[in-house]
Amino acid sequence: MRVLLLEDDMALNDLLSDHLEDKGYDVTLCTNGQEALEYLIDEKFDFALLDINTPIMTGIEVLKTIREDYKNSTPVIILTAYQDTKHLKDSFENGVDDYIKKPFDLEELDQRIMKLCRQFSIEQNSNIQIDEKLFFEPDSCLILLDNKSVSIAQKERDILKYFCNHRNRVVSSEELLQNIWAYEDMPTDATIRVYIKNLREIIGKDRIKTIRGIGYKFE
Repeated sequence: MRVLLLEDDMALNDLLSDHLEDKGYDVTLCTNGQEALEYLIDEKFDFALLDINTPIMTGIEVLKTIREDYKNSTPVIILTAYQDTKHLKDSFENGVDDYIKKPFDLEELDQRIMKLCRQFSIEQNSNIQIDEKLFFEPDSCLILLDNKSVSIAQKERDILKYFCNHRNRVVSSEELLQNIWAYEDMPTDATIRVYIKNLREIIGKDRIKTIRGIGYKFE
């Protein structure tokens, strides 16, 4: 599922985006309201998380604009540090679907998202389509190619999932280590190369490109 996240606090932005990506969401990050508005106008998202207090346009202004000017019905959850009822009232008057006050637990956010998915019949399918004939099922560690399933190791699954969440971006071996392995379990670069070699044999050698001296790029 595609989710747009508008949050100008970079620490919280990183925390939320990492959490959502770990849950299998395709996350588009925005740090100002104008950027978020342009994405919501031009692209299709399953839902959006909008902070209120953001540069250029507030989250409520973004919400009001998409609802009134563009008749955009993308489900929206407002995130805010405001504790007053005025912002709550403004949000619901402008068409918000849910509202969560900071600070909040990630588990609470997950429950709000699940409620939204049930309310709007949003398919919570964690399967990832890589191309027309190639699908990836992270939960079951399976790659589906031409209707045939191939089992992969858990770490191969974790690497491929990370690549899918960061498609068309160069990812270093160090980044993979930091995001996939616990410190005490970190493997050698040679082990990572073996995992990637195994993935290439299944999904195609050209899909994971080696950027010499830097890392890998998944296309």
